[in-house]
Amino acid sequence: MVRESRTDRLFMVGVYVLLATFLAVVLLPLLYIVASSLSDPNAVSSGRVTFWPVDFTLRGFQVALSDPQILVGFGNSLFYTAVGTFVSVSLTLMLAYPLSRRDFVGGGLLTRLIVFTMLFGGGLIPTYLVVKSLGMIDTRWALIVPNAIAVWQVIIARTYLRHSIPRELFEAAEIDGASHFRVLWSIVLPLAKPMIAVIALVYAISQWNSYFDALLYLKSDDLYPLQLVLRNILILNTQSNGMDVATAMERQQLADLLKYSLIVISTVPVLLIYPFVARHFTKGLMIGSVKG
Repeated sequence: MVRESRTDRLFMVGVYVLLATFLAVVLLPLLYIVASSLSDPNAVSSGRVTFWPVDFTLRGFQVALSDPQILVGFGNSLFYTAVGTFVSVSLTLMLAYPLSRRDFVGGGLLTRLIVFTMLFGGGLIPTYLVVKSLGMIDTRWALIVPNAIAVWQVIIARTYLRHSIPRELFEAAEIDGASHFRVLWSIVLPLAKPMIAVIALVYAISQWNSYFDALLYLKSDDLYPLQLVLRNILILNTQSNGMDVATAMERQQLADLLKYSLIVISTVPVLLIYPFVARHFTKGLMIGSVKG
């Protein structure tokens, strides 16, 4: 048994202290939000809530879920997230695969042009005009097509495919007469599951949390995603025009409670999905893929 030196022990203590600090920075705000969503509105407004519910109540969730628009927005967000993630991951892989092949003529130039779009963009108004000219205003495609491909995800996928999958596999497939689509489906996709899981999670979280595009492109309430519905509910519950002081204070307290309840409602789906995707992050699928 190898004994640890004093320096190693001090180093490990420092690592654990640093990790505990990061955990507290991430976990404590989450505990505060959950505790506030389960507390009495008076306790939330008066600042008596810390990390444990005060005067436990489910009123915030009852008020939020009693609005039928919440269920409509939830279903819309599920659609946008599922379809948008599938479209984004598919297009990203179809773009990254040829760029990862060293025998692809013009791949270097095309990669530079793609990276160029990270530095310079047309801006909000030209983007809106393009979406409008394509007839996507007030349609579901307005939240899927304009942001279907993220350049950074393409770079990650290209780098992974180029450096993590041996060239011998491609050469063997070509000798056997496999087409590029066959190589992509039978070799690249099975071996790139960890990378696909990562970019799919990033796309899904971005799509789930997005509301600005919906605010910009959508006009019909039945197309609003959950984030935009929650925003409208918060604005509605903070308006106090024509109310007496007592009613206005009660409305403000309810708005404070709703704020935390709605955060929990919009966060839970992502927290439930993450554990099923995280297991792919550390898999070494390349072990044993090449034998010789």
